[in-house]
Amino acid sequence: MSPTSKNRRQHVLVKLLAEHAVTSQAQLVELLAQQGVDATQATVSRDLEDLGAVRVRVPGVEGQVYAIAELPKDQVAPLDHLRRVLGEWVVELGASGNLVVVRTPPGSAHVVASALDRTGLDGVLGTVAGDDTLLVVAAEGVTGSELAQRIAAMAGR
Repeated sequence: MSPTSKNRRQHVLVKLLAEHAVTSQAQLVELLAQQGVDATQATVSRDLEDLGAVRVRVPGVEGQVYAIAELPKDQVAPLDHLRRVLGEWVVELGASGNLVVVRTPPGSAHVVASALDRTGLDGVLGTVAGDDTLLVVAAEGVTGSELAQRIAAMAGR
């Protein structure tokens, strides 16, 4: 297997969690390998943390399975996590009115949107993510330009 970028690995991981009842990190490593993605248990553990995965009970499955929260607002992520996600995944920022447009690598917009939503960053009303672009809506009294500057600073730009 060839090395896989973190972005692609995490994208595949999210899809696998949506399609399979994954009860262990070892099982996830095996499923990733079947998709041509080489990853260690330690890497998978970090990826699960980055993505905000939780363990939940599912009817018909013994034990708990990993899942990405359906309602990101119910999970709170620390600002350090947001800084890391923004620093690694934000490619470009633009602003208009009370909106910020954030570009990411293909398949990664949902990760950045989730991190913004789960952190509860002041000035962010909400996000809408596509494949490689997300829209961040600024709260009342905050301009898109101001919010874009805050996001850029957190991303280290």
